[in-house]
Amino acid sequence: MAKQEYPINYLATYLPTGAAATVLQLLHQYNVHLTITRERKSVLGDYRHAHQHLGHRISVNGNLNKYAFLITLVHEVAHLVTFTQYHNRVAAHGKEWKNNYRQLLLLFLPQAIFPADIQQALESSLHNLPASSCADEGLMRVLRNYDAKEAGMYLVEELPEGSLFALADGQVFKKGKKLRKRIQCVAVNTGKLYLFSPVYEVKMVS
Repeated sequence: MAKQEYPINYLATYLPTGAAATVLQLLHQYNVHLTITRERKSVLGDYRHAHQHLGHRISVNGNLNKYAFLITLVHEVAHLVTFTQYHNRVAAHGKEWKNNYRQLLLLFLPQAIFPADIQQALESSLHNLPASSCADEGLMRVLRNYDAKEAGMYLVEELPEGSLFALADGQVFKKGKKLRKRIQCVAVNTGKLYLFSPVYEVKMVS
C-alpha cells in the first residue's frame, strides 16, 4: 500500500524540534485525519474536505525533510481552514487561502523553529505567497540544503547547458536555454520541447 498510518505521538519524528505542540493543536482543533505517504512526484501534500461520514483528511509525503514536511502540512491545513470558511466559493489558492496560510505560518515563525535561511525565505514571501512551496524557487533552494543528498541528483539550473538528465520515469532530456522563469529542454527520444522549473530535481546522465 502507498499509505501508512501512524499513531499521532509519532508525528513529532517528522517535525522540527518545537513544532509538534502547535501542529497537534491544529490537528485536534480541526479534527484532521493525517496520513503520511510514500513519495509522490506530482504532489507533496493533499487535502480532502469532510463529507458524509468522513472527516477532514490531509496527506503529506513522508520522505520530505522536517522543515519541508511542516511547511507542506501548514499549506494543507490552510486549505482546510479556507474550505470551512468559504467551501467552494473561492479560488483554491486565492487571497482567502493566502491569508489563512500566512496566519498559520505566523504561528511558527516567532518560535525559532526554522534555520535562519528558511526563516528568511518564508518571511520574504509572506507579502505574496505562491500557490505552493514548489513554486517558491527561493524557498525550494534553501529547503534542499536539508535534504539527504543522493549521488547524481541536481537541480536543472545547476546543470551545464547541453547536458543530459533523466526523470524518475526514465525519460531523458537535453538542457537548453533559460526562457524567463523556465528552462527549455528537449526530449531526446521525441525531439519535443518542454519547459522545466529551474529548481526541479533530476538525475544527470553521464
